[in-house]
Amino acid sequence: MEPAVLGGKLASSLVAPLVKKLFVTGGPGAGLVDRPVRLARLVSFRGEQRTLGEREVRGLAGKLVADSLDSPGEPPFPRDESKAVGDALAARLLALGDLDMDDVQAVRLGHRELAARLRRQASDAGSGLSADAGHFLDSATEWACLHVLEFFTRRSTFVARTLVAQTRGQAELIAKVDELITRVPRPDARDTAFERRYLPYVAEQHNRITIYGIDLRDSPDRWPLEVAYLSLEATAEDEHPAFPGEYDEPERTVRLPAESALTAQGRVLLRGDAGSGKTTLVQWLAVSAARHGDRIPYVLPLRTLIRAGALPSPAAFLTAVGCPLTPPDGWAERVLSAGRGLVLVDGLDEVPAADRNRTRDWLLALIRAFPGNRWLLTSRPTAVRADWLAAEGFRELALAPMRRDDVATFVRRWHAAAEAPEFEARLLDSLRTKRDLARLATNPLMCGLICALHRERRGYLPTGRKELYDAALTMLLARRDRERGMETVELSEEAQLELLQRLAYALVLSGRTEMAVDTAEGIVERTLPSVASAAGHGDAATVLRALILRSGLLRQSGEDALDFVHRTFQDYLGARYAVEEGHLDVLAGHAGDTQWEDVIRMAVAHARPGERAVLLRRLLAAGEPRLTLLALACLEHATALDPAVRAEVEARAGALIPPGSSQDAKALAEAGPLVLELLPGPEGLTEGEAHGVTVTASLLAEQEPGGALAVLRRFREHTALQVRRQLVGTWDRFDAREYALEVLDHLDRTRLYLSCTTPAQRAALAEMRPGPWERLAFHGPHPVSGILGAVDPGTVRALSLVDNPEVGDLAELSAFPLLRSLYLTRCDATRGLGGLAGVPLEELLIIGGTADLSELAELESLTLLSLTPRLPGRRLTDAVPRSAPLEFLYLGGAAVDGTGLRGLSHWRSLRRLSLAPDAALDAEDWAEITRLPRLTELFLDGSLFPDRLGPMPVLPGLRELNLPALEGDEDVSVVAARVPGVRRVVLQTAPGARFDRAPYTALFPDAEVALVEH
Repeated sequence: MEPAVLGGKLASSLVAPLVKKLFVTGGPGAGLVDRPVRLARLVSFRGEQRTLGEREVRGLAGKLVADSLDSPGEPPFPRDESKAVGDALAARLLALGDLDMDDVQAVRLGHRELAARLRRQASDAGSGLSADAGHFLDSATEWACLHVLEFFTRRSTFVARTLVAQTRGQAELIAKVDELITRVPRPDARDTAFERRYLPYVAEQHNRITIYGIDLRDSPDRWPLEVAYLSLEATAEDEHPAFPGEYDEPERTVRLPAESALTAQGRVLLRGDAGSGKTTLVQWLAVSAARHGDRIPYVLPLRTLIRAGALPSPAAFLTAVGCPLTPPDGWAERVLSAGRGLVLVDGLDEVPAADRNRTRDWLLALIRAFPGNRWLLTSRPTAVRADWLAAEGFRELALAPMRRDDVATFVRRWHAAAEAPEFEARLLDSLRTKRDLARLATNPLMCGLICALHRERRGYLPTGRKELYDAALTMLLARRDRERGMETVELSEEAQLELLQRLAYALVLSGRTEMAVDTAEGIVERTLPSVASAAGHGDAATVLRALILRSGLLRQSGEDALDFVHRTFQDYLGARYAVEEGHLDVLAGHAGDTQWEDVIRMAVAHARPGERAVLLRRLLAAGEPRLTLLALACLEHATALDPAVRAEVEARAGALIPPGSSQDAKALAEAGPLVLELLPGPEGLTEGEAHGVTVTASLLAEQEPGGALAVLRRFREHTALQVRRQLVGTWDRFDAREYALEVLDHLDRTRLYLSCTTPAQRAALAEMRPGPWERLAFHGPHPVSGILGAVDPGTVRALSLVDNPEVGDLAELSAFPLLRSLYLTRCDATRGLGGLAGVPLEELLIIGGTADLSELAELESLTLLSLTPRLPGRRLTDAVPRSAPLEFLYLGGAAVDGTGLRGLSHWRSLRRLSLAPDAALDAEDWAEITRLPRLTELFLDGSLFPDRLGPMPVLPGLRELNLPALEGDEDVSVVAARVPGVRRVVLQTAPGARFDRAPYTALFPDAEVALVEH
């Protein structure tokens, strides 16, 4: 019988008084005198002042049993066992006096455990009882214990004694914890102490780079990064939203300092050619983060990691790269979990093709497990496809070739570091006057080699890429290390080349850029018998060690690994060996692998005329456009070649010219500046072909600005809008004033946005011929006063400001009296929207940032409104102008976090609604949408699928449905069933996404389905 059941048969009013008689009455206070009061001193049947004897206790127990038997209902056990049950219950109650505990401890036990202890204390009581009687006895004991504990808690001393006991327990616990902390420091304290050691280590470890050519003679091998680092630029596709009525221009690029790549975007895939400075940038970011202490940098060169087999977990990051410091357990995971990491993964292109998927899975697992960190991945341009990590929010940037000013800065720094000022001016003059030489000086590696060769040869410089590499190898391999005081093996230049090119070819064949030392020793050992000048200088290990010390081309990148100081040298020497050994079939067989592109180009340079013809024809025979363009690019290195082969290559490439699309144009530009001579037009070209030609020329502007400008100049009178947009969008790639005079001044400006990024462009804008630029965009920190000084304010009807911290009070823009459209993208400091109330503003776009929207309600002339910052208030009508005749409304990001769509139905003029909120839509939001009588077009961002779309109702009035930012795997069937009247569906892909529209066409059988790829 459970105590609760027994309680129903035995009233508490009877039990409580009986139990109370078992204990003495205590006085006030906490009972702290002498020692804690034990139960033996509380019971009334012990001690000199006892008020009950054993006989009285048995009488109390018997009364409890008798009252239970006399209660209504079936008796709980046979009546003839009542005396035995009463005696057993009395024995258990008497056992209270034998328990070694006080009342506080008893209450802490609970009534069930207290009853169990009484049963154990009086274990003989109740033996021989029937099952029902035994069950009643146990239940009665628990019920009595329940009242015993209730009695204890009502005593005047109990609460006070409980507080004292708790205080003592807390004091003991605190003392123990303090002792534990003393013995074992807190994790955060250990982490902080370790980071004080780790960050200076990273700063020192990565603060030195090799400046090619400076490490000759008496100069040190490596130089401080801050002395050698040159701030290069990265380019990216402009990410601002399309202006109303226009499409995004993917060919239009923006420039930013490469070291700022992670400032606005936490995930970046940086592409760059060999020698463009990718690894140096990684070092710079690591050193900067380590010195500032705002991020914990991890430099992860994939060439090293992939060779170890399993790619490392965060806990193994430092061990994998040979860091001698041992972090506290779990440190790396704590850093990444807190979003404090800067993960720099260098060299995706150095991962063999067979390991690419494994590497991608490893990266994705890290990124998804540790969101909130910053990630930079580097790669050669064609090593991974454009959408390789697009789904994870990676922004793609490309290291731009060095501009003329960058080259001049590099040359000055190089000569200052090399203490050779007498050669500086002469080399700068040569770079300005010699076109072929200037074409080679496009990245830090080539600039360093040119500087070194110029000094080494006392002003003489070779022409052409192969000649430059040949001269550089001679310079590097002919140097000596006697001044270092080391005993080295004397290897001739030819012996070094023979050994190096075999090592290079082995790496090329394996698809790797790093090999184990014992593997290298095996290659050297097999080569030594055929290299007479090296055979007598020791075993393979000795010769390899000498090669590493003296060649300047090999380095030991780890305890058991070596690689070439730069991939370019590996490709060049590997190609040299392949040609010498007649491995033309091997070269042609790997032409489809992008890692072999430079090897094949250099092989054409090394080959004899007949071999060149064979290799080029093999490339053409594949019938693939990329390989045809690769053959065209190889012509640059084919000094002597059968004219028929050259003509065939040019003819086959001519079939790809003019390019019919932007993608074709980008592929064509990869063939290099030679393409500029083959670009036709504008006569005889369709609008699409004319656009493709201008895209190709724009992309080649960095390598050959003069030739590219000559092509673009031919199209300045073209009437097609997409061609004119391309010509405007490529201004950044040329000298601002020259391009403005040669191209921009001659354009039909109708429907064109002219974008200014630099002060030089703003100055050039002020010098342009009279005539309105009605649409202007300014990127970066341009003060309003500077903008007003560059344009005629009375002609500007649309103004876009992007990433501009200089714009504060928007009342300054009231100086544009005819302003109809204002677009503010990531302009955090803007405020005072009410100052524009006197301007006939019809379109307002505020994207990104934390703009102050408190005065938005004063702009009552708006017909178009696009917002992502959070709106104030609890309803849309609290912030959005109530009387505005809105026809288009875009609400994205955090705009409706506080308001939802409550109040949306107030604007009955709305025809187009675009939604991309951070929060999910709910039934109330959809109810507001259904009350818009004129709504015919709806935009639902791909991010809403599948979890944030909510309970979408049927919208019979919709005629057009736009689905932006689709990856292709979204289930949109629920939407199809809710828009029965739709006649047009526009699918817009997320950047890099590609998918078939056929499944969507089946979902919307009565609608035209269009696919727009980005």
